[in-house]
Amino acid sequence: MASNKYYAVFKGRKTGIFTSWEECDENITGFSGALYKSFKTREEAEAALEVAEQNFIITTEHKEVTRQETKTKILPAQELIMDSVCVDASCLGNPGYVEYRGIDTATRKVIFHKRPMPNGTNNLGEFLAIVHALAYLNKQSMNIPIYSDSETAIIWVTNKKTKTKLTRSMDNEEIFNLVDRALTWLENNEYTNPILKWNTVSWGEIPADFGRK
Repeated sequence: MASNKYYAVFKGRKTGIFTSWEECDENITGFSGALYKSFKTREEAEAALEVAEQNFIITTEHKEVTRQETKTKILPAQELIMDSVCVDASCLGNPGYVEYRGIDTATRKVIFHKRPMPNGTNNLGEFLAIVHALAYLNKQSMNIPIYSDSETAIIWVTNKKTKTKLTRSMDNEEIFNLVDRALTWLENNEYTNPILKWNTVSWGEIPADFGRK
């Protein structure tokens, strides 16, 4: 019996839409970090691939995804998808007390909130907020986008590497322990949630903002 599914390959030997599991399997089996998802219609598959490509690093040759570090500028998203999670962090001082949270974009309901931690930076808080959202959505089996207004944090998550200049000490052991756990999670888990840059110019402050500017 013919399959009615469409397979969107986000990371693989070749990316794109495939109409059979055999084609999809050829491009993901044995490929490190392969990401794919099946859809009932081609329209759904194409829409998911288009959104995902706003975040994934894709080379022009064979459209293979690389693990090389990116310094490419992250452009703001053009479409606001309400079925999503937005995250933000706040730092009182630099370094200073850092907290972060994730909010349902449509309902403005707080999904998670990490209490203030001493001697951290805003970039570390933004990074942790994105990974926290990824882990939360992974447990819920939800493939919805995550919005962040931090280009630095998005790049750190994409590269699975932080480049903070903050020195680790007894005062900030808590936040660095969370960073270690976040990096381990990124190395050992796969996700297809697009991580998109919030378009502040078009949409105003991100809903997860703490309002302390």
